[in-house]
Amino acid sequence: MTVSVLVPSSLVREAEDKREATRKLGYVARAAIVFRADRLVVFPDPDGERKWGGGFVSTVLEYAATPPYLRKEAFGVRDELEYVGVLPPLRAPSLTGSESEGSGSIRQGIVTEVGPEGRVRVNCGLQHPISLVTPPAMAVDEGERVTVRISSRSPVRAKLVDEPLPGLSVTRADLPAALDRDDAGVRIATSRHGVELTTRRLTDAVGRIERDGMTVAFGSPGRGLPEILDRSTDSLDRAWPSDDESRDEADAESRVESGAPSRFDLWMNAVPNQGSEVVRTEEAMFAALACLNLKEK
Repeated sequence: MTVSVLVPSSLVREAEDKREATRKLGYVARAAIVFRADRLVVFPDPDGERKWGGGFVSTVLEYAATPPYLRKEAFGVRDELEYVGVLPPLRAPSLTGSESEGSGSIRQGIVTEVGPEGRVRVNCGLQHPISLVTPPAMAVDEGERVTVRISSRSPVRAKLVDEPLPGLSVTRADLPAALDRDDAGVRIATSRHGVELTTRRLTDAVGRIERDGMTVAFGSPGRGLPEILDRSTDSLDRAWPSDDESRDEADAESRVESGAPSRFDLWMNAVPNQGSEVVRTEEAMFAALACLNLKEK
């Protein structure tokens, strides 16, 4: 099951300074990690951006999602990262290298040198970069991130493996491209104008999510998804089947049609009867993902 989280480039539009903007992005990254998201995608909302736009947002989020032992090697010194000291620790096993699966722990590494005879030197957070043999069907370049399986630390025994990088992937993409992926699963838009989440609706959604995965999109402060997408809120109450429909009918009606407006299957209000006029994006992420992360059994 693949979980993708989509956030707009206008995510920190109301932050008073760069420090506050960085801290907010840290909690966005933490929400994605807590609920085991595979991808965190920043989609463009240029009309909503103010001082800090998509470049700043994606750089800070990518830094937060990078294993601490690789951050200096991967990013060096950048103006966008001036206040990364305020980022909350993510403490994900996939980022610290503490997650083990039978034959050894999987870690990210960065190729620091490409040598002769298919050997490369890789910084993967051990005391020194290690020399590894590149698998026959795998080609790597200096500066490229790679996946390393470590079977022993003393003595060091490790190998490069041709597998996706462990941990959270941070990318930038247009919203339609992110929603049209083959592994997008159930495509959910969050909005206070969406249909209020109930136990019945949650049961219907969770069954599909466990089978197909999900892609969940969020808006920005003072600028929700309907405004970003220039869509009227009048039709959002029809974007989720009513409680009295059968599950077969619900699946049929909620299935998105080719070229449907905004490409979403469901418009969901995860904070019914909210007590604050505005729910911040990072708060909405925790509220929505906590519900959608539940299991049927």
